[in-house]
Amino acid sequence: MTLKADQRTFRPCRALLAPRFLAMLALAGTAALGSAQAQTPAPSPQVVAARAAEVSPAYARWQSTLDAFARTDLAQHPADDGVLFVGSSTIRLWSSLSQDFRQVPVIINRGFGGSTMRDCNALVRELVIQYKPRQVMVYAGDNDLAEGRAPEDVLASLQNFVRQVRAELPGTRISYISIKPSPQRLALLPQIRQANALIAGYVQTVPEMRYIDIFSPMLDAQGQPRAELFGADRLHLNDAGYRLWQSVIAADLSALPVLPTLPAAQPGQVLAGHL
Repeated sequence: MTLKADQRTFRPCRALLAPRFLAMLALAGTAALGSAQAQTPAPSPQVVAARAAEVSPAYARWQSTLDAFARTDLAQHPADDGVLFVGSSTIRLWSSLSQDFRQVPVIINRGFGGSTMRDCNALVRELVIQYKPRQVMVYAGDNDLAEGRAPEDVLASLQNFVRQVRAELPGTRISYISIKPSPQRLALLPQIRQANALIAGYVQTVPEMRYIDIFSPMLDAQGQPRAELFGADRLHLNDAGYRLWQSVIAADLSALPVLPTLPAAQPGQVLAGHL
């Protein structure tokens, strides 16, 4: 469905509204899906309550970021059918993202530093659904683990995220970029491995979903994070790190169904779900 100009202007303005009202809108939209789509049952009261508990704190924490995204959208709202990257600071700091994937007509960066998979799930409508992308690239989870959440919690947040996207955008493909190993978070390496394994297994059960393994190529021969891929803080990527990510992720983007404005697809090595 093609949006009218006045609809495009209104949608991003939601981030400028009061957090409580936004949470009500999100819950109302989620409940309405059950009647609008017969194949999607209405959420249980427990699910609605759980989402409300996540949404309000997320809005309180990230209101200024949502406001900034809304102002950007008011100036120029991204076209539908783009590829949207969402997640933590590794995405936010990827300043050459559009140039690195210039073969894709529309690249949308909705990274917000310090965010978690839990935050991405709570704010999925504002960060993802309103843009109607044809593919979503998700990178989040390491901050969840750093804040003390379990690998199972990261998986649960991703599962809820996927359910919400698919309820409103059933044709959108979702790719999960594995949690990266970093020298600063070496102590979390066991939890990172466990979370990645859980998510890779889950992805195999979801149609049109892929798991992109950037974890393995970021390890050296001894199984340790490659220090040459990181900046001075030993957590965020440097130029070499982003070049590696671009080379791995490009294979996934090349496997997208080809639109008239895109070049022919090329083979890539990614772990795919049932397609």
